[in-house]
Amino acid sequence: MSVDLNNQYGHITISNEVISTIAGGAAVECYGIVGMASKNQIRDGLSEMLRKENFSRGVVVRQDEDRLHIDMYIIVSYGTKISEVANNVQSQVKYTLNKTVGLSVDSVNIFIQGVRVTTE
Repeated sequence: MSVDLNNQYGHITISNEVISTIAGGAAVECYGIVGMASKNQIRDGLSEMLRKENFSRGVVVRQDEDRLHIDMYIIVSYGTKISEVANNVQSQVKYTLNKTVGLSVDSVNIFIQGVRVTTE
């Protein structure tokens, strides 16, 4: 699926994979995020971090008529307040998609797939 935009210059089609990659890139830049996780790996009890080129596997873009909903599967850093990290990711993803693509996102749902201890 894709998002279709019309403006005074013409018609623009943006694929969901592009939206997923932009959203994933915005999320991993937030403090407290170790990485993105695949949405299908919860059954094994282990969550594998995704590389930059695979962010679309950890982000689900859904459309209801004119509304855009994003589900994100992330791994957080041990010792951070999970509610604050999730709130920061939600606002950062909404802001980034609005500024880079011009999309208005109705909801960003965060699913925590794991907690990792980082050694920095």
